Amino acid sequence: MQRWHGLEEVPGDWGRSVVTIGSFDGVHRGHQLIISKVVEHARELGARSVVVTFDPHPSEVVRPGSHPPLLASHRRRAELMAELGVDAVLVIPFTLAFSQLAPEEFVKRVLVDALHTELIVEGPNFRFGHRASGDVALLAELGERYGFAVDVCDLTVGAVHGGGMDGEAVPCSSSLARRLVAEGDVAGAAEVLGRPHRVEGTVVRGAQRGRELGYPTANVETLPHTAIPADGVYAGWLTADGELMPAAISVGTNPTFDGTARTVEAYAIDRVGLDLYGLHVSVDFLAYLRGMEKFDSIDALLDRMAVDVKRARELTD
Repeated sequence: MQRWHGLEEVPGDWGRSVVTIGSFDGVHRGHQLIISKVVEHARELGARSVVVTFDPHPSEVVRPGSHPPLLASHRRRAELMAELGVDAVLVIPFTLAFSQLAPEEFVKRVLVDALHTELIVEGPNFRFGHRASGDVALLAELGERYGFAVDVCDLTVGAVHGGGMDGEAVPCSSSLARRLVAEGDVAGAAEVLGRPHRVEGTVVRGAQRGRELGYPTANVETLPHTAIPADGVYAGWLTADGELMPAAISVGTNPTFDGTARTVEAYAIDRVGLDLYGLHVSVDFLAYLRGMEKFDSIDALLDRMAVDVKRARELTD
């Protein structure tokens, strides 16, 4: 899969494309439905499939300080898109000037001039152009003018139960996944995402209390704007150097030790002598075990940690 950063990197001889445009944070099940349709249409038409996304997130440029928590890094999103069979990902640097493009100018620059779009696939709520003034109806109108078709994807096909206030089925969305992650409902988030929620970062040195207690943890310095689950203890996996290891994961401030900094720490269950400092690792959250607690003694903490590790081992076996 090719990856371009900016319109100028699109090869001049790229040829015809089937395209979708969006932030695609998390590449959740709704996104997967759209992207799979792009790939399918491209094969049928003998064209190439392209996903167009933006960096930084448009909201941060239009409303500074409003950057949403991110469900996946751009690198992770590209990996997931490649698994779906996408031919290329175009990451457009989102600037204030770019945000001010009128809908037709946006279409002409991106879809017509750069990608020679034959068909674009979007969800019914797709918006584009200055102040998000363009919608799918305008997109279809511009398609007739510039020679491309529009396929509006029915996202209710990817609905999940329990996402709404009364437990009704709702379409998968990044905002729903973020809410579930923030609430610690990582099982619900996994249903929306189609896989466990992942946090990435570099392993850094912490207070090393886990090592002293017999449960050495990887202290993960997460990427900026990462969507981190609610404080608590979780079962999941730690991946380092391509190796997937069952893990008990702690998110919070370590209240037993009067900590103040919020951290993500993963204990690779039954692994001895791991040296992960400086490595880029990922932590996948499978299940919420309990909330963060302040224990009266180290012995009480150790007793509970033993229970947590036993439960995490069972769930990841």
